[in-house]
Amino acid sequence: MGLFDLFKAGSKEKGEKKDPKAAAAAKWAERAGDKRAQNYDRQEAIAALADMKTGEAAAALLKRFTFTIDPSITDQDEKDTAFEGIVGAGELAIEPIRAFSTKAASLAWPMKILKELLPEEAFVEELLSWLSRWDTEYSKFIDPKIQLLAALEDYKHPKIREAVQPFLEDVNETARFHAVATTFAQGDEAATPSLVSLFVDEESFRIKNKLADGFAATGWPIPDDQRDSMRKALPPGYSIDAAGKVRKR
Repeated sequence: MGLFDLFKAGSKEKGEKKDPKAAAAAKWAERAGDKRAQNYDRQEAIAALADMKTGEAAAALLKRFTFTIDPSITDQDEKDTAFEGIVGAGELAIEPIRAFSTKAASLAWPMKILKELLPEEAFVEELLSWLSRWDTEYSKFIDPKIQLLAALEDYKHPKIREAVQPFLEDVNETARFHAVATTFAQGDEAATPSLVSLFVDEESFRIKNKLADGFAATGWPIPDDQRDSMRKALPPGYSIDAAGKVRKR
């Protein structure tokens, strides 16, 4: 069942009334999410949905983030209106955002909206929940996973390090890069052994440099049993001192 079918679907059982909120959103939903509609018609629908401030309207407005139009200024204006409309729905928008996030090609707008609706800790918990749907194996389309790993770098939370650790071994180089950055951002020295293991086996030069710079910046000592292998793998310009700390010359 598609998004708009949910709005139109009422009970076929005799005597049950249709949800007036769903019916009101359904009136505008298809036009608001139609890339081929006339700009004026689509904008009218988006504005009408934004004024409703209901969960049903929020679900319809989220569809606007699945495509772009020319000119870019019009595209941005429409998305800004949809954004304000969804935020205006408050807590009623949270479940529609969660549902949308499971199939979205990009999480940039859903994350931006949710950040407005939730306190920081709850927001981070939500991102971790979304990240848990991903694994570290090859996938043709991983943009949402990359966006989540990158977004988590801006926060410190006791659950982030462990949640991100598996992605240090992701088959995708960009995913590993952001997993490294987010891990260092947590400031938790307990990540050292895993980061060193990655460093020793890593083939990507930018990840090796990211790791070397991270260790030099944090001053986390390399465990005794990993120092020799780490020292052999260090890029030119780096060394390990007697205390096991990485130094950049």
